[in-house]
Amino acid sequence: MTMLVYGLITGVLFGFLLQKGRVLRYDRQLGALRLLDMTIVKFMFSTVVVGMVGVYLLKDFGLAKLSVKPTLLGANILGGLIFGIGWGLLGYCPGTSAGALGEGRWDAVWGILGMLVGAALYAEAFPFMKKTVLTWGDLGKLTLPDALGVSPWVIIPVFAVAAVGLFTWFEKKGL
Repeated sequence: MTMLVYGLITGVLFGFLLQKGRVLRYDRQLGALRLLDMTIVKFMFSTVVVGMVGVYLLKDFGLAKLSVKPTLLGANILGGLIFGIGWGLLGYCPGTSAGALGEGRWDAVWGILGMLVGAALYAEAFPFMKKTVLTWGDLGKLTLPDALGVSPWVIIPVFAVAAVGLFTWFEKKGL
């Protein structure tokens, strides 16, 4: 029960930050898709770096177990294409459509309905996909630190410095 409360608190906090960062706005979504506004890229890269630190701290302190899923290139490519097409058509990604609905933008309902229909279609197609797409390019349970043979704490500062450098460059370019 305690972990559910932590999940609720972090979910509400993340939603609050999505709203305060203005990444729920349609114009920001469109700007990201057109590579004219990097607000969403900056937000997500920040989230990735903070998540990396949090996950590995929890793991190192024995408070969480890292359960790495297999890297399946076929599934990642197909899923990425479907995700990108949906985002391009709707103007919201799944997380931002839920946040936009929370802000009262009813057009986001189409994205949420699309997620539900997509999940149902995936469930129906899973037996077929398990024999095909979900076997293409199976690289196993792979992480960047494992692939490079280094500690995650070597990779994390590199990502953090890269994020700061990228954000500085974006700001200089007015993105």
